[in-house]
Amino acid sequence: MMHRRPVIQLKLRATDRMLEIAGWILLIIIWLLVIGHYHRLPAKIPVHFDVTGQADRMGKKWMIWMIPSVTTILFIGLTLLNSYPHLFNYPTRITDENAYTQYTLATRLIRYLKTILVLIFGLMENQLIKSAEGKAEGLGQWFMPVALLLIFIPLVYYLVKSVKSR
Repeated sequence: MMHRRPVIQLKLRATDRMLEIAGWILLIIIWLLVIGHYHRLPAKIPVHFDVTGQADRMGKKWMIWMIPSVTTILFIGLTLLNSYPHLFNYPTRITDENAYTQYTLATRLIRYLKTILVLIFGLMENQLIKSAEGKAEGLGQWFMPVALLLIFIPLVYYLVKSVKSR
């Protein structure tokens, strides 16, 4: 039998609003980046990169639209999901006493992660365009470690805060 969790309407704090706005702005920038560069791209562009950041597969020019499309779907999906924190999985049991704190921590984590994902995909798109135009060679060796750190630092922070806030 599943424990019934309280459904609470959370108030957005300044940090939450800032993350939402930053995410939407970054998403718009990705679309503008592709729109602005599409006509200059060659017929074949890099569409996949290996773990070292080197292009290892080429594809047709239209595939440049895949990153902004997937990013938009992920961003909107995570935005909708964030409206239902009582359905999330938590590292601790949710009670009436800790629900507000746990939901706030979890929804803020989702906001950080979705903004970070948009940033990562935007950096990837920018490097892909530069690579296609001959202005860069792949993503660069820095890309994968930076992307992983940007994702895992907020996750670890959240887990520590969540367990401490039982």
